[in-house]
Amino acid sequence: MAAEKPEWVVREDAGLPVLVALYLRQVLGIRGPEVLPHLRQVASAPAEAPASLGAQWDDYWGMTVEPQLHPSGVPLDLVDGFETIVALPVEGCDELRAAIAPHAKDAVAFARAAHARYRAGLGTGASYRAYASAIAEHERSVGRRAHSFELNVQVLPLAQRGVWWIGTLTVAVTDSLRSDIAGFDSAIAPFIAELA
Repeated sequence: MAAEKPEWVVREDAGLPVLVALYLRQVLGIRGPEVLPHLRQVASAPAEAPASLGAQWDDYWGMTVEPQLHPSGVPLDLVDGFETIVALPVEGCDELRAAIAPHAKDAVAFARAAHARYRAGLGTGASYRAYASAIAEHERSVGRRAHSFELNVQVLPLAQRGVWWIGTLTVAVTDSLRSDIAGFDSAIAPFIAELA
């Protein structure tokens, strides 16, 4: 008996926590993840951040992008000024907590504006069709139904067009590429093929 619904799940968003984390990465001068380009319209720090700050940000990034795969070993505490968007471990993140505090208002404003642009342009519920097309093409090319998989997609205002792995089950795609139907289909295909 054939399944009536696809056995795959794709969640697409321009998540406030991810946008804030990337804003903070840029204004603090943190290099990682090195494959991911910078955000558009955000000034970069003039100097590279100390390695200790970068390591704390890396931990925060993992908990932000894929919290189920990167749980904190200690309780989390909301960071003042970031509403409910940023929570850091109560231990081991003092340097990061102090460094991000002055950027709270601007980071939240940037993230809210980028999220609103995504919702106005792409976040209308039509994303299912974009992924269904890529998955159908993959099924035709391999001659079988796609394996069950889960994929999280963050649509971000990045300075370069492309798609990048930012977690085990999560990719980042540039907003300009995501709005280009033909370009997006071919760009997402290799990522779908890895999972399906």
